[in-house]
Amino acid sequence: MGVGEVSRRTGADLWLGMSVKNLCLVTLTVQNSALILILYYSRTMPLASTGSSQRYFTSTAVFLNEILKLGVSLTVALYEISRTISPSTPATSLFSTLASEVFTGDSWKLAIPASLYTLQNTLQYIAISNLDAATLQVTYQLKVFPIAIFSVLLLKRTLSGRKWVALGLLMLGVAIVQIPAASSTSLNPLKEAHTRLYFPRAADGLRNMGKAATRPIYKRSATYEGIAEDMLLEHPNANTPLGLATAIAACTVSALASVYFEKILKESHSPTSVWIRNVQLSFYSLFPAFFIGVIFVDGESISKSGFFVGYNWVVWITIACQALGGILVALCVHYANNIAKSFATSISILISLSVSVLLFDFTLTTHVCPLRLDNRKILG
Repeated sequence: MGVGEVSRRTGADLWLGMSVKNLCLVTLTVQNSALILILYYSRTMPLASTGSSQRYFTSTAVFLNEILKLGVSLTVALYEISRTISPSTPATSLFSTLASEVFTGDSWKLAIPASLYTLQNTLQYIAISNLDAATLQVTYQLKVFPIAIFSVLLLKRTLSGRKWVALGLLMLGVAIVQIPAASSTSLNPLKEAHTRLYFPRAADGLRNMGKAATRPIYKRSATYEGIAEDMLLEHPNANTPLGLATAIAACTVSALASVYFEKILKESHSPTSVWIRNVQLSFYSLFPAFFIGVIFVDGESISKSGFFVGYNWVVWITIACQALGGILVALCVHYANNIAKSFATSISILISLSVSVLLFDFTLTTHVCPLRLDNRKILG
């Protein structure tokens, strides 16, 4: 038996009197809701709160996310190993045992889902920069469909006709959400803003006018040239088609990574701790995150502006929340399966939708409503 090996999908493992399987699923639901909301705010918050003239590079956030996951997984894996050996064992033997666990057997196979998860994180940043939090959460439920497809192809599962019909209804519901409301027009705010003059009578109104008049001046506002680019940094325009395309691509990539990871766990002949698996995933994710994202895509801009440009406490919380999600996904696949994981994340729609209405002025329409489709009936 490998270090820290536990039985899978039995639900018998307990932590503080609660099933580890249920604990992972509940935590994943809360984490998924919090991640979408904090991710959305980190990409739309005023630049004045960051103390910088531009937003943070998403490639650096993805790379730091993988480093954080690797650090947490290594710590827990070392702790598991230390419990199985003598206290007098030197540190060199401890690290040697860890290396043999990480880089033996079928560990190289984890490079494929690791790269896919890195790509998914990158696409998720692009999607949330162009969609509101609630729409992204609903669109992300399309992941159930590619999970079903890849489960049939890679895991040889069979789905009944009723389940395929339910998947079709799910796709139809997500498509309806994307239909814009007929009553909304982009010119109405402009027309209403200039129909009459307004002069405040109360002191609060005068103070608000003063604040608007003394808002931060853009760095090139002395001349007309370049001011449009500076205004886009402060108030970026959302590209909805791009957001939808990247969200669907992220769903597909995430589904393939999850099913392939589950296939590796099922077919592995050498039982391995879930924390060793997390170390393997995080280690192989560092290479595409650094060489493709940080160096190739944003290398020139990072060299001019700096690696941590645009960072504040919100960005760091976003990175930590995303790292926690990566660990929870592996734990859910290990203790439960992708179906239960998808059901847990679908519940987070209601949480994200409610918070979006309260904090981000998201308006419910006839197309966007608190609708949830029971994934257990689809894939269970």
